[in-house]
Amino acid sequence: MIRFEKVVKTYARNPRPALDGIDVEIPAGQFAYLVGASGSGKSTVIRLLLREDRPTSGRIVVAGRDLTRIKRREVPRLRRDLGVVFQDFRLLPDKTVAENVAYVLHVLGAGRDTVREQVPATLEVVGLSSLARRFPHELSGGEQQRVAIARALVKKPRLLLADEPTGNLDPGTSLEIVRLLSQINEAGTTVLMATHDDSIVNEIRRRVIELSNGRIVRDEQDGAYEAPRPEVAERAGGGSGAAVAAASGAAAWQGHPPTTRVPAAAP
Repeated sequence: MIRFEKVVKTYARNPRPALDGIDVEIPAGQFAYLVGASGSGKSTVIRLLLREDRPTSGRIVVAGRDLTRIKRREVPRLRRDLGVVFQDFRLLPDKTVAENVAYVLHVLGAGRDTVREQVPATLEVVGLSSLARRFPHELSGGEQQRVAIARALVKKPRLLLADEPTGNLDPGTSLEIVRLLSQINEAGTTVLMATHDDSIVNEIRRRVIELSNGRIVRDEQDGAYEAPRPEVAERAGGGSGAAVAAASGAAAWQGHPPTTRVPAAAP
């Protein structure tokens, strides 16, 4: 579903690359967290996937499309296969919940029957059927984010990108939102979530891809937000060097770690 091959991204006013030789693959049907401190490169990855920016070098393939080769007129077609959820919801304030979700289908040229069928069905998935006629200002933050997820989901994307989706929410609501994203993933949608919410990552364990200074420093299945410290791993593993290396994972790697690959789900 997503493949980065030796991707470098530099900006004219910054001598340090935003991304520095990224190699990673996320197969169809997987849920992965993208973690790292501010400035680590998470936002750059999202912009490249949306084709809002181009890599300086390297190759990016998303849903079978080579983003380094597609023409500008092909970008809208690419984005139809992508759903995006942002931290700040980005709802239309003068439209109801149902109208916000339907708006996406109208832009895509969907017929009236399609809108009437898919909007209620999608609101049911995110648990908002009873709030279809409410306006955004009448909703809680968690409810607004559910509307944003419904709007991303209604076009049935193959890939859902979530860029800090819990950044404006309290811990309990954040957990509910990520559980919803997990349910969407279990139904077959690939999910990549950029986040700095350590409690969520530690509670709902999925693949963790950690960036630091534009490089992947850890790629771990069912990982925590941070790799265990070597001294903790040594106590857990009886002091053997192999146990320390296994528990501390890529925190001890130098350069680029080998990419963990999981068999792709059936299309």
